[in-house]
Amino acid sequence: MPHPPSVGRKLLWSIALPGLLAALVGLGHFWWEARRATRDATHDEAMVLAEFLGAAFRLPTPEGQAPHAPVASLLGARSRLVDTTAELNILSPDGRIRWSPRPQEVGQRHPAAALLTSPGPQWARSDKHQTEVLRPLGDASCEGCHPDAGTTPVGMLHLRVAEPAVHRELTDALGGALAAVLALGSILILAIGVSLHFFLTRPLRRLTAAMRRAEEGDLLVRAETGGTDELAQLGSAFNAMLARLTSMKAEEIDTHRDLQATRSKLSAKEELEERMADLALLFDVAHSLNSTLELPELLARITHLVPERLHIPDFSIMLVNAEGQLEVKSTFPEDPRLEGVTFQAGEGACGRAAATQRGVYVPDVGEPSSGYTQRDLRPGQDRGSMLCVPMVHTNTVLGVLNFQRPEVASFAPEELELLTAVADQVASAVKNALLHSEAVRLTLTDPLTGVPNRRHLFSRLELEVARAQRYGTPVSILMVDIDHFKKLNDAEGHRAGDEALRRVCDTLRGRVRKVDTLARYGGEEFMLVLSNVSKEDAYEVGEKLRRAVAESPLLASPTQPGGHITVSIGVATLPTDAPAQDLMVDCADAALYASKRGGRNRVTAYAPGMEVHPSRERGLARPHDPSAAHVAKA
Repeated sequence: MPHPPSVGRKLLWSIALPGLLAALVGLGHFWWEARRATRDATHDEAMVLAEFLGAAFRLPTPEGQAPHAPVASLLGARSRLVDTTAELNILSPDGRIRWSPRPQEVGQRHPAAALLTSPGPQWARSDKHQTEVLRPLGDASCEGCHPDAGTTPVGMLHLRVAEPAVHRELTDALGGALAAVLALGSILILAIGVSLHFFLTRPLRRLTAAMRRAEEGDLLVRAETGGTDELAQLGSAFNAMLARLTSMKAEEIDTHRDLQATRSKLSAKEELEERMADLALLFDVAHSLNSTLELPELLARITHLVPERLHIPDFSIMLVNAEGQLEVKSTFPEDPRLEGVTFQAGEGACGRAAATQRGVYVPDVGEPSSGYTQRDLRPGQDRGSMLCVPMVHTNTVLGVLNFQRPEVASFAPEELELLTAVADQVASAVKNALLHSEAVRLTLTDPLTGVPNRRHLFSRLELEVARAQRYGTPVSILMVDIDHFKKLNDAEGHRAGDEALRRVCDTLRGRVRKVDTLARYGGEEFMLVLSNVSKEDAYEVGEKLRRAVAESPLLASPTQPGGHITVSIGVATLPTDAPAQDLMVDCADAALYASKRGGRNRVTAYAPGMEVHPSRERGLARPHDPSAAHVAKA
């Protein structure tokens, strides 16, 4: 691309060229004025000379001389006129020469004849170097020689006067001066251009190059400062400015480095604060979740704590049920329509999270390619984002936490990490609750038959007795014992005995109310607590249970008398038979032994005096101790 004009060139064109043009214009003007003045002077001189010569032709011719001898003698005496007059002729009206200083031309047709259309007034014409005049001749003074002179012009005076040599020399001198001024101006322009190049343009280019490098970021460049002129002072000032800028840049670099370090520290501090907040949240979650081992209470706490602390407007907990399906256990906000809904592994976002044991994030559930199902969401909710995080404990999926927000792509990556950590905490808490439930179940449940054990039995019995005493209602108990159970164990083995216990328990459990408590009392004995049941009704219940066992095809046994397993039952009621729990248990135990003495496979209601029967006293250390009664029967 073409370089822009330099300062020197601009100065040259703005100073030298206008001066040269002014000189040329001035000299041209003077030349033109001199040329015009010369031409006017020649013209005036020709007119005066024509007038003078015209007057000379009117002079009388002396006797004995040629016509117009005074004119010839005048021309001979005044040689200057001859020198300045290029041509002098008297022309006839038809353009022929009638008189001329050169006699040989008389009678010839003059070239100026074309200008003589008819005699008229004086006419003059000036060109570049001469003036040509035509003047009519003839008046009353010429009648002596020319009869018609008074009425008709006798001819025309033709005069051609050349420009004086001095005038031409002056004009040529002015033209030479003009050329000299032009040449001198060109030399002056060249000299000024070279001077400006070396003393202005080149230093300015160097200074500009240094400035451009500085503009590009090279603050170590310096301009040349040779000399003491203004450019050198400008270069020194520029170098000083660069030095100051270099110092400021160094300070800026140091400040920027310190700022970066401070920013890094602040970022680390902010990140640490965020981590501390996350850890505090995880601690609060862990503390709140681990403060209870009851699964229903734990799920309730999770449902309310997680949405509140994590600002999740829609939350649900799913646990793996006995069939291996994901079942909704709790929701926030509470929605009974969703609780109990099940998903298969791989079904929907939650199913994929459980199948892959990895979190599944759906930024926009409204996208057809998101992979969610309508069952993943609440009814009428078709926009927003969803995050499903599995609860995994020792590579076992316990359930899935579902987080939903109405905004699209509203879960940040840091949140995903935090929610995964929360899911791990919840998984540990749920696992502990499940283990606790299992431990409680094993503690209060007989592991062989699945019914409550003796500890749970007496806890339940205490509650029923306290309720009966408070409200004045009866409570009855049935003591059930399998007949000839020792023979069954001896004949068929303990595995068959255990199976017989399970089948008898299943038969009894299937025929009692849900409010009643069936428990294993010990060995082959069971106890049934009947709330708000009289003695007569309790007896009927005992008969129903006895018949059910005796008639069950699952309880047939060739080693038992009659080929079938049977039971003996004793019935006691509070307050009819005893005023307290321990005495009521003793009464039921005595009634059971009465059934045994009566031939087994029967139901006996307690009657006074049964507890002092001689056969009972052999093994009873304390009649009110149920464990002692069990030992005596064995």
